[in-house]
Amino acid sequence: MPHLKSLPPDAVLRDVFHAFPATARPLLEYHEALLRGPSPLSVAERELIAAYVSGLNACGYCAGAHTATAAAFGVEPSLLDALRLDVDSSPVAPRLKPLLSYVAKLTRTPARLTEADAAAVFAAGWDDRALHDAVSVCGLFNLMNRLVEGLGIAGRPEYFQIAGERLHREGYAALANGLPTPIGTNAGHVPPITA
Repeated sequence: MPHLKSLPPDAVLRDVFHAFPATARPLLEYHEALLRGPSPLSVAERELIAAYVSGLNACGYCAGAHTATAAAFGVEPSLLDALRLDVDSSPVAPRLKPLLSYVAKLTRTPARLTEADAAAVFAAGWDDRALHDAVSVCGLFNLMNRLVEGLGIAGRPEYFQIAGERLHREGYAALANGLPTPIGTNAGHVPPITA
């Protein structure tokens, strides 16, 4: 049951976006740029990170939706269960293991990241852009997990499948483009901050 009184009892994240389009639109545009834009990481790898981070945070909604999305891009769903148990023994490509270990540490104990953690990512053949994008996906989904959990948003497995297929087919831009323009706002205009 959502914690916001204005949302229906079976609300999903899309309902939150429609209720608060002024903040949802830039957030979804960021999703589109980060998860679908150019990157050394494939779309499947970025969705895998989103699902993995959400699983580490025990956010059932985001883990469910992004496991389904990653699966639509060819990631075996059982891989996520194996990753949550142990990255090193999981059947993920060896090159991805240092990157996934990095985002796991960033999620669980961010202040404990060291240069050695980054060096392991670079030694696996990734560049600055790859580490930036992995860290950004990790940060975004730590935010999204807290948004979902804080607002009491839950979903059912059948919804996750629908959401995953839609995100595979349409990306995040379609969600942003489908939002209403907030009443009394000038879309694209940010009022100045005054003291």
